[in-house]
Amino acid sequence: MKFGVIIFPGSNCDHDAFWTIQQVAHQPVTFLWHESHDLENCDAIIVPGGFAFGDYLRTGAIAKFSPVMESVRRFVDGGGLVLGICNGFQILCESGLLPGALMRNVGLKYVCKPVQVRVENVSTPFTNTCALGEVLTIPIGHMEGNYFCDPATLNELHRDNRVVFRYATPAGEISASANPNGSLDNIAGICNAGGNVVGMMPHPERSSEPALGGTDGMKVFHSMVGAAVPST
Repeated sequence: MKFGVIIFPGSNCDHDAFWTIQQVAHQPVTFLWHESHDLENCDAIIVPGGFAFGDYLRTGAIAKFSPVMESVRRFVDGGGLVLGICNGFQILCESGLLPGALMRNVGLKYVCKPVQVRVENVSTPFTNTCALGEVLTIPIGHMEGNYFCDPATLNELHRDNRVVFRYATPAGEISASANPNGSLDNIAGICNAGGNVVGMMPHPERSSEPALGGTDGMKVFHSMVGAAVPST
């Protein structure tokens, strides 16, 4: 399975994602420049964290106009897998590939720490190696991770089982105390209607090796690899 990691001016987690795919997941991976339309025959695209275009205007508001995102939209329409991490989640929302928006954290402070997220949907290509209700410990690092959408969109996300991760306590309880940024309904990650696009604020690439303090994040990448393997 070949992965592509997009690089925007200001991306700072692109090499982390590249390393995780190449050295930990042992899959082919290439960098994709934001000015190129060529996705280089990749099977999955990662929109990494960072500060694309310095987060000027709004997070992701400029990145959505990059030529590569035109190709990503066509790729998604064809069923291709796309994972947006942190700033990547913000870009996917700005691009219309996911609903809602990411606003400033409640408290207006940058938050960087390990958090627990509960897996709410194991039917996606990004969570098929997880158990429903499983609690994963994955770090966050963001200023604008406060997910918001209108009531109709929230109802649609619930109805179609499109909330993939929610912030939780280590025991798996969904509570205000477990919510690091004020995100609506404790949402930490969602998918599109087709299930082939996921955006998440936590950084799975930062919990991919024991040296990083945990390996829970690798379940996301192993799920993606497994989803591309034909059943026999």
